[in-house]
Amino acid sequence: MIIEIESLDTINESALKFIDQIGDRTVFAFNGKMGAGKTTFIKAICETMGVQETVNSPTFSIVNEYEAADGRIIYHFDCYRINKIQEALDLGAEEYLYSGNLCFIEWSENIAPILPDTVVNVDIEELENGKRNVTIR
Repeated sequence: MIIEIESLDTINESALKFIDQIGDRTVFAFNGKMGAGKTTFIKAICETMGVQETVNSPTFSIVNEYEAADGRIIYHFDCYRINKIQEALDLGAEEYLYSGNLCFIEWSENIAPILPDTVVNVDIEELENGKRNVTIR
């Protein structure tokens, strides 16, 4: 499935379309080049799900925890700074990934060996006109 993000003005509508596709899946790997909009889209998803806290990239903490309006827990990972899989294991990444809670992961390739087989890839592609295509596979 492809979801188009026309602009920042319509990103919450795109986030709602994404949320409608979650179903019972819990682990999502957001892929895209630096600046493609991974963090911005995750922020829109969390806000659309009713997260009250400020949603920002967990660049230094590696993982942030949020609570959606319906009580679901959301873990937002930024694995950009992880150089060795042991670093992810030391912070308890497997406990988060296999918790049954929603996990939105940026730079998931840095923790690929511990990702569940059920991980859903979410590819964000920046188009020439500033729009984004979000492909869920």
